[in-house]
Amino acid sequence: MHEYIGFLLPIHMKINVIKKSLSFILPVLLLIVLSGCEKKYQRPDHYEVDLFKDERQQGKAYIMDREECFDGSELVIASSNVKIADSSKGRGKTFFLYKVRSGKVMKTIRDSIVDYPFMFLSHQRLKLENDSIYLYLKKLDGYRFIAADRNLKYEWLKAAPVYTVKKDN
Repeated sequence: MHEYIGFLLPIHMKINVIKKSLSFILPVLLLIVLSGCEKKYQRPDHYEVDLFKDERQQGKAYIMDREECFDGSELVIASSNVKIADSSKGRGKTFFLYKVRSGKVMKTIRDSIVDYPFMFLSHQRLKLENDSIYLYLKKLDGYRFIAADRNLKYEWLKAAPVYTVKKDN
């Protein structure tokens, strides 16, 4: 037994070394430390920042009026001869192709002469009427393979509804 000295004592012999007062204080001290560490993080209101407040509106879609549509578009055509030519519904991102056979140019920025018939792309299905309507178009962004295949130059102005020419006059 004389070989066991200090910290080399076996565990069953170390129990007698620990004082009884210390054995009662350690669990109580441990409980106090653990209960003191439990704190829930509460975020103050002044740190709250809504990054998408302009994009998110409750239940309402933004619809442009006639003046905004006219100012925001690069080409405005009044036409009664517009038909849907094709759509990509069910094949990835949905878009629609419309063919314009004739019309009257109301505003143009890029081209002074428009060759008929031409096609344009729209991300939404347009509610075409039998009356003459305004086509609010802008330069096509993206879709380079479809644009090369179908000779597309324009796309429908986003958030622009279909306005009839008859209601404007």
